[in-house]
Amino acid sequence: MFYRKVFTYLNSLSTIEDSDFTNLVSGKKVNGVVLCLDDDQTVYDTFLGARVSWTNRVERIDEQQSVCKKTLVLKLKKKDKRRVLQSYIQHIYRAAEDIEMRCKELKMYMNTMNQTGRWSSIPLSHPATLETIAMDSDLKKKVKSDLDSFLKSKQYYHKLGRVWKRSYLLYGASGTGKSSFIAAMAKYVSYDVYDIDLSKVTDDSDLKSLLLQTKNKSLIVVEDLDRLILENNSKTKITLSGMLNFMDGILNSCCGDEKLMVFTMNTKVNIDSAILRPGRIDVHIHFPLCNFNSFKTLASNCLGLKDHKLFPQVEEIFQTGATMSPAEMSELMISNRGSPNRALKSVITALQISSTPVIGKTGFRLHDVISPSNTSPERSSVYVMDSSSSCNVPVVKEIQKLYGLLRMKSSKKIGPSDQYSMSIERSR
Repeated sequence: MFYRKVFTYLNSLSTIEDSDFTNLVSGKKVNGVVLCLDDDQTVYDTFLGARVSWTNRVERIDEQQSVCKKTLVLKLKKKDKRRVLQSYIQHIYRAAEDIEMRCKELKMYMNTMNQTGRWSSIPLSHPATLETIAMDSDLKKKVKSDLDSFLKSKQYYHKLGRVWKRSYLLYGASGTGKSSFIAAMAKYVSYDVYDIDLSKVTDDSDLKSLLLQTKNKSLIVVEDLDRLILENNSKTKITLSGMLNFMDGILNSCCGDEKLMVFTMNTKVNIDSAILRPGRIDVHIHFPLCNFNSFKTLASNCLGLKDHKLFPQVEEIFQTGATMSPAEMSELMISNRGSPNRALKSVITALQISSTPVIGKTGFRLHDVISPSNTSPERSSVYVMDSSSSCNVPVVKEIQKLYGLLRMKSSKKIGPSDQYSMSIERSR
């Protein structure tokens, strides 16, 4: 196992390109190719100022049956052995695990009614990334920083006697990008996704059973949690107490480590504060309707536009209080992607229909209830992105009517003596 991790680490080094011989092999991802150290070749590395070398030594045992023993030989100066060796091995192990996580094929698990195998999976092929998500850039940086901090906090959580998990609430109207954001989060941290369909969960015990069957380094998703709480859905017998225990009960300490839990809602209005408290929900992220900044992100993603002569007109309409969901705006752009000019005009027309006068200036503000420098996991970081003035929701029926008309008219295009040596053999 350690041989594999060292081999993975060595093949990631930039110095492998300077080696006399390397193999070009196909990677795990489609159309991916990687450089791989050849037999009996040496690659160099530097750690804490010490220069080390690794040789991929191959010993032929049986030429006829092509049986061989492979050994990775590490060499470094004797004076550096005590100072760097142990730390270097730990560094290799952590780096190899990180590389393996980033290279693995992510999966999307869904719960089924079949009691013998509650989870079925498919490849997580959603193309969304945090870079392509239409979100305020400052908020996006905070989310990335929060995820990075979580990934590095194993020892800190355990020192506090806490389960190594973090919970997010994504709330906002339909079509504002919550589901795409979940896929982008999973790809950023390289976690498999477990999407729990509450309509297929029979009771509290069944919900606990599903949680116990999830693996380490996973992202657990419960969508439309507000419907379960506010509508008292008759399709399931999950109680509020059962959901609270699912979110932060003692069961969480029995189902593995390093997990993200993500819940989505359309609104937090009338939601019991017991659901939203820190520990159950650590990070709140509001997904608003579009403003001019998110429009520019969508125009860049859908149309490849960084600027256009119609941008000032779009910005002016946003300042009147007009808005629409990112999903609606994206679809207008995609339907007219053959002509960016026509696409922007269709967006302008749709925004004009939804425009209503408001008092004050529209914009975005970020609220953080903690100091940005505080990165300890015991804090409650609530990131809220919302409009600084109240805007009426677009007239949905008129938007849908306009959208149908535009769809009909849209285009269809689419060193020898003083060295220390160590060998690592491949287990057979």
